[in-house]
Amino acid sequence: MRITGCVIAAIITIVLIYFLDNQQTLSGSKTPRFGFFLSPQKGFWQNAEPANETFNGNLNFPQLKGATEVFFDERLVPHVYAENENDAWFVQGYLHAKFRLWQMEFQVYAAGGRLSEIMGDSANGTNFLKIDKFFRRLGIVYGAEKALHAMENDSEMKAACDAYTAGVNEYIKTLKEKDYPLEYKLLNYKPEPWTNLKTALLTKYMAYDLSGYEEDFERTNVKSFLTKAQYEALFPYVQDSMQPVITSPLPKINSIKFSTPPATTDSLYFSFKTVVSPQNPAIKPDKNNGSNNWAVAGSKTKSGRPILCNDPHLGLNLPSLWYEMQISTPAFNTYGVSLAGAPNILIGFNENIAWGLTNAERDVKDYYEVKFRDSTMQEYWFNDGWRKAELRNEIIKIRNKPSDTEHIAITVWGPVMYDPHYPDKLHTNKYYAVHWQAHEESDDLACILKLVRAKNYNEYIDAISTFSCPGQNFVFADKAGDIAIRQAGKFPALWYRQGDFVMPGLDSTYAWQHYIPDSLERPMYNPERGFVSSANQSPYDVKTYPYYTPGNFSLYRGWLINRYLSSMQNITTDDMEKLQNNNYNLLAEKAVPLLLSQIVYARLDDKEKQYLSAVASWNLVNDAASEGATIFDLWMDSCISRIYDDELHQASLPVPPVEPGTLVKGILKDSVALFADDINTPQKETLKDDVTAAFKRIIPILEKAKNDDALAWGKFKDGGITHLLKISAFSRPHLNVGGGKNIINAFKKDHGPSWRMVVELTDDINAYGVYPGGQSGNPGSRYYDNFVDTWAAGKYYRIKLYSKNDIAGKSDNLGRMVFEK
Repeated sequence: MRITGCVIAAIITIVLIYFLDNQQTLSGSKTPRFGFFLSPQKGFWQNAEPANETFNGNLNFPQLKGATEVFFDERLVPHVYAENENDAWFVQGYLHAKFRLWQMEFQVYAAGGRLSEIMGDSANGTNFLKIDKFFRRLGIVYGAEKALHAMENDSEMKAACDAYTAGVNEYIKTLKEKDYPLEYKLLNYKPEPWTNLKTALLTKYMAYDLSGYEEDFERTNVKSFLTKAQYEALFPYVQDSMQPVITSPLPKINSIKFSTPPATTDSLYFSFKTVVSPQNPAIKPDKNNGSNNWAVAGSKTKSGRPILCNDPHLGLNLPSLWYEMQISTPAFNTYGVSLAGAPNILIGFNENIAWGLTNAERDVKDYYEVKFRDSTMQEYWFNDGWRKAELRNEIIKIRNKPSDTEHIAITVWGPVMYDPHYPDKLHTNKYYAVHWQAHEESDDLACILKLVRAKNYNEYIDAISTFSCPGQNFVFADKAGDIAIRQAGKFPALWYRQGDFVMPGLDSTYAWQHYIPDSLERPMYNPERGFVSSANQSPYDVKTYPYYTPGNFSLYRGWLINRYLSSMQNITTDDMEKLQNNNYNLLAEKAVPLLLSQIVYARLDDKEKQYLSAVASWNLVNDAASEGATIFDLWMDSCISRIYDDELHQASLPVPPVEPGTLVKGILKDSVALFADDINTPQKETLKDDVTAAFKRIIPILEKAKNDDALAWGKFKDGGITHLLKISAFSRPHLNVGGGKNIINAFKKDHGPSWRMVVELTDDINAYGVYPGGQSGNPGSRYYDNFVDTWAAGKYYRIKLYSKNDIAGKSDNLGRMVFEK
């Protein structure tokens, strides 16, 4: 009996050891190693940061050239004072790793198609292997390798990246298992050394996020069943009322190269295609990745000095995309936000200038159909002959499973994204290569290196002149009183509608023939109107600009910003903060009267009339408490669906979305009559029928929201800031905040203003900023999400270029670190 008891105890012990020392499968997901995760010495308990934590240290590294002091202010923002510039990048890398290591590494795992290594092939309904294959085939790694080559051929940029990478790795060397960020413990893996390639991968991931949206296959699909008139009405080149970024007149140019459409466009390009079987939608960046920026001249401000504002609209995550800091060296003194994973300050100001970015939204990614000799993809037909392809075997490691290999052919167009083993969105079983500007060799980080040193307009222009991808609107202001905006990027010179659809790739006929000359990428400099601005609208007036410039352009934010700035005088930083948080709905101003004019009131019951009255009396402001905003948003979506879906969904294949502005224009110009009749019914419907039916359709949704106490816009929208692993305990859900798509305050569900900045170029720069997160990436730290409530309330922190003596004398600092050789 005694022996039996010992055997049972031994078996239980063995089972417990196995259970606690290995990941278990639970509801399709892997648990942490509970023995390690719960260990008092090494587990998650070690990540609980004391409330009174201080951040002090004296560190020595042989790579350093001089001394660097770092003071952490009361918000844990580091103020870095380096005697040597490359030492500053070393310290920045060290700090990024200290506070954001898991985030910066997880992001490049995603960019490099490596998530399956740490997540397995799938978990919680997410197919990580599919995501990895997508990024490998898109050529993110291929493009990063080319970017790395350019960066390392630039001695100054290479030195900065080498120093940054060394700083990251020196921090990683200090880590013991107990010190690993919490997510490593949850996922049961450990950090690996940083490389310059990882920094390049991060830049290409941003290029994907900001220039990766396209609709080539969707548009190729819809032109197979729409007439040309219907297509032009639904997907116009640019909305008629679009106010361009650059309104300055074009220079006189003696000669200009135009791209000529091939003679075969009517038969091979604009021809109707055969509708094919359905396929799952592909991974895409958010089409609303954009931003607002503007600068007002001293002639319009109370101080007589320019004010520059920027709020980039991106996915809102915890840890935040941005890491705030000041960096001071003998060459420059700058403040702003950096990307964890790359050296420099991306958006900010120095002692002389301020700058900000918005996405250009121009289409720089096209697809070409390729013909291979056979399924080995070793040779493809191009210009009357077989040409050898470069073959890449992309090995994707999968946790607890054998590796998967993607065989990717590189052609003259770029990587073959789709083939019979990885079908395209229309499931044609053909080969399609992706030609993307982000694949070209470029040294875009060098632009930012120049910007932090720039002192005036000419140096700003010089800094951004070589920027390639993703195209950006760089806004500028300086203490001398100058303001400017210029779109920077390398853009193909296209003929009308080139690249809107998939193109033939058998020869160079449909290739990009050349690039738009730099002389036509015009800056807007000290305009008479007293301001410059951009909000992802079309860069130029398409009626006078000589090139086709397609893109995913936004209409209403830019229009409204210009309206406000035109009428404002004696502007203060407080006025600009209010404008960044403005919730007025210009789309509703245009659309509500049109929809009300079309609804058949007699067909509504009493409940429907009450909801109609609510939207008719609405003040057109998307504040959190507004019920009219919820009714309008649902009604617009319902109208678009009711009017256009019967034509667009003749095949169950992906189609481009119809923009709300298209409906507004269609009602005003009566082009909506092309779509009012439902082709699936025997009777002939009118616009009045559609608008009325669309309104009646949303009543059950409104009633449910009302019963759930979620009819007010903030609750209905239900915005929040989500942890990168979608862990609810590490997220900040249910933020009752206004805003939305097409609103200046562009906060929707988990996307919106990722950094709000207002900078007045007075002698002692008067600047304010906030982002929805916190400086620490540790969920166990009080500095993890402590900015979120301030951001949600539309408030800001004072941000300041401190001298070393001034910051050293602050009594509320959280610590001081000294880095020496």
